[in-house]
Amino acid sequence: MTFGRFKISVYNHGFFRLDGGAMFGTVPKNIWSRRIPADPENCIRIATRSLLIDAGERIFMADVGNGDKWPDRLRRIYAFQNFSYQETGFNFDAITDIVLTHLHFDHAGGISRYQPGSQTDLELCYPLARVYLQADNYENAKNPNPRERASYLKENVFILERAKLVLTHGSQEIYPGLWVHQVNGHTRGQQWLEVKNGAESVVFPADLVPTSHHLPLSYSMGYDISAGTLLEEKEDFLNRAVAYHWIVVFEHDPDIPAARVKMDEKGHCVLQEVVAL
Repeated sequence: MTFGRFKISVYNHGFFRLDGGAMFGTVPKNIWSRRIPADPENCIRIATRSLLIDAGERIFMADVGNGDKWPDRLRRIYAFQNFSYQETGFNFDAITDIVLTHLHFDHAGGISRYQPGSQTDLELCYPLARVYLQADNYENAKNPNPRERASYLKENVFILERAKLVLTHGSQEIYPGLWVHQVNGHTRGQQWLEVKNGAESVVFPADLVPTSHHLPLSYSMGYDISAGTLLEEKEDFLNRAVAYHWIVVFEHDPDIPAARVKMDEKGHCVLQEVVAL
């Protein structure tokens, strides 16, 4: 879609699966499974969707998917279904700027790949691109707590020493009309992206609201490092999304890329209309 000075689109790097109980935290399976089906191992299908912002002379991409550096054992566990960039016409070289919401593997795994013929030597997938990341998340990822150690993989963190890394701090305009905002409930130093056009915005909340099924305030992930902080941040985000008619892009939703939201008669945030990007 054309959005002010920008052309906005989405790109799904591929699907994988995660445990449904972990994705919905304290919500019982007999409730969340009415929204999204689980496979025989209790896992649900998850997208890895990027927001693409074409500013003319520069093209920004928010998050980069899981990448393709996975051993066979983890490929079986997560059931990665990565798309061929050649088949979809995706052009690595066109990306000039990358916004990493945080460095968990499903958001930052595609930042690096193995060099041809090697299973140890890494190279950047986007060597010419600027990479924007909250300073707090970079420090968090370099020294993760035990609970997050399996999500912050070294091959996605220390490769950034070779990148054109731009560390962000809190709420910051990184390009005219493009803002990042820090939140800390899911993981310390996550940032969500806002594309502004006057009073309108397209927003990419990443794991603050990972799917359309997570719109109800109490539907949060077991992966969140601070549930209380997450709830406060999410409530503020959703209230503004409703008040200002934001277009919300869902990074992990397997079916709905983007939508406007509203409050129903019970005061719950729900879909108002699906938006094609």
